[in-house]
Amino acid sequence: MPLANGRSYLAIPGPSVVPDAVLRAMHRAAPNIYEGELPDMMPGIVADLKRVARTDHFAAIYMGNGHAAWEAALANTLAAGDRVLLLATGFFAHGWAQVAKARGIEVDTLDFGNGGPVDAGRVTEALRQDKAHQIKAVLAVHVDTSSSNRNAFAPLRAVLDDLEHPALLIADCIAGMGCDRFEMDASGVDVAITASQKGLMCPPGLGFVFFNDRAAAARRAQARVSAYWDWTPRAEPQAFWQYSGGTAPTHHLYGLRAALNMIHAEGMEAIWARHAALARAIWAAVEHWGQSGPMRLNIADPSLRSHAVTAIHIGKPHGTALRRWCEERAGVTLGIGLGLGTEDDPQSEGVFRIGHMGHVNAHMVLGVLGVIEAGLAALAIPHRPGGVAAAAQAIAAA
Repeated sequence: MPLANGRSYLAIPGPSVVPDAVLRAMHRAAPNIYEGELPDMMPGIVADLKRVARTDHFAAIYMGNGHAAWEAALANTLAAGDRVLLLATGFFAHGWAQVAKARGIEVDTLDFGNGGPVDAGRVTEALRQDKAHQIKAVLAVHVDTSSSNRNAFAPLRAVLDDLEHPALLIADCIAGMGCDRFEMDASGVDVAITASQKGLMCPPGLGFVFFNDRAAAARRAQARVSAYWDWTPRAEPQAFWQYSGGTAPTHHLYGLRAALNMIHAEGMEAIWARHAALARAIWAAVEHWGQSGPMRLNIADPSLRSHAVTAIHIGKPHGTALRRWCEERAGVTLGIGLGLGTEDDPQSEGVFRIGHMGHVNAHMVLGVLGVIEAGLAALAIPHRPGGVAAAAQAIAAA
């Protein structure tokens, strides 16, 4: 008997759940884009975005998704023929590489697989060999949404500084910003990017690029940057339209204003702590279930796991079967396996992911885990019962 009627729950790793306050803010008539409330609130939005990224430098807003932010970061700092060092710990770094290659950028990739961290020793060796400083930027993903791996950037800055290498450090923070601790200025990141649909709790449609003075100097050194991608007028606008490079994404901006109000009312430290506690509850459930079955977390070391998304191996075809049961029978949509498949399982049918980012709390997480445990039992997938109880204990301890 289907029990999915009622309000469904989207537990994929983005787009994340949009709060009612954000939806209400967006549900309004079209505003005046030339004067009044909308133009007046833009300086506050930019300031509050920088508070999320933990930077005192510049912020630029684009109408676009994370891929747009990828391209914006590259367009302003690199030219065709430049080289970058890409540090890959999952599916999305390779996607970023494709965007770079399409712009004529040469990409040297250090691939660390889907289950481990960046090896600072290998990065050091690669940069040490670059005696002519041909590598203009080091690119890495903060949280890879496919593998659920989380990388730190302060060690990468230390490598660059120790070698006195001038390459920019560019961070993809699309999945992790507003969920996992990230402090742009303190970690020495020159450019950081994110998008609206994950930790910022808004619908997809906005991309954000944060950059410091070193990155601004790299932009000035470019022979040309197309008018649309150029971040200079967006970061230092002389007129309202320059914030977004044309007609403003009006209703997204109203939603973003509401989301930033919620974020700063809670406080970034509290948000990071909430995500960490809820992630530990999910890990506790999965580790418990896996004691008597095939289930395991993709990232073995807890210190390397994201607090925004969890990738779980359960074996083919259990991942797909469980996802379908949860959605069709109980109204919970889990994330597909992405980039973690094998040669004979390219769609990763043995993997599923839980998104726990942004507007999420204890009862939402426990509800998802309860549905998963019911699905495991209904489908007779081997597991040790009691994972939800283990998660409840983790939440109680928090």
